Amino acid sequence: MKNIKKTIAILFIICSLQSCGTYSFTGADIDYSTTKTFQVNYFKNNAPIVEPGIERDFTLKLQDILLNQTNLDLVNSGGDLVFEGEIVEYYIAPITATSQSTAAQNRLTISVNVRFYNTKEELKGFDQRFSFYFDYGGSSQLIGSQKEEAISVIFERITQDIFNVSLANW
Repeated sequence: MKNIKKTIAILFIICSLQSCGTYSFTGADIDYSTTKTFQVNYFKNNAPIVEPGIERDFTLKLQDILLNQTNLDLVNSGGDLVFEGEIVEYYIAPITATSQSTAAQNRLTISVNVRFYNTKEELKGFDQRFSFYFDYGGSSQLIGSQKEEAISVIFERITQDIFNVSLANW
């Protein structure tokens, strides 16, 4: 009876290990045998309200998330995976009002159009808009460190969404 329990336990462990295959803690679904590189083309700022520098910050943030969550190499041209697009919205709007008809809370919204090309599996490409927001008090101005935090939070969410849609098999 003891030998049967040992055998079953060993078989269970072997089956468990074999069924895992390759697992990525980031959720990336990439065939590294054929896909080795990615490129992120510079995202232009085509929003009606232009906030200087956010196009560079967004491009770098997207490159960083891909470098940190995959084993792909960043290249300037000829990438197996290509990301390009433009920032199309940057605006602040009141979302709640006080009894004095002033804004109690404002919302910064940023939207980015992304075109993704997978040269190894063309059907996985897409052209999609990604958007996120940051809420802040109506009595404060969105300047300095608060503006930097807002843009960072928004870009963190947008780049993670882009990663999930393009490379995660969810």
